[in-house]
Amino acid sequence: LVRTALSAWHQDDLIDDALNVITELVSNAVDHARLPSIRIIVARPSNGWIRLGVVDRSRVMPELRTNSNGDQIRGRGLVLVDALSDRWGTDLHRWGKTVWAELKVEVER
Repeated sequence: LVRTALSAWHQDDLIDDALNVITELVSNAVDHARLPSIRIIVARPSNGWIRLGVVDRSRVMPELRTNSNGDQIRGRGLVLVDALSDRWGTDLHRWGKTVWAELKVEVER
């Protein structure tokens, strides 16, 4: 879905980062929300931005871990999202949340 959308928008240079970002967001939703379904959003809210998001029914807020977590391999997903995206955040809803990340698009002049 992400690869197809970015290709259609002629943003092939963002595909690798976008795939890593959406993988981490989905992984976090699966690991932490532990609900039977999630929804993935791939949008272009303006010419300058690509928005990737994962919607789930959990209202538990994600945490950006700033410590190294010792020898643990897991628990660094949002650190990757933070590094690969230009901005990210969480929108709370009555019924759950959307965790999103945005990638800046180079606008041709």
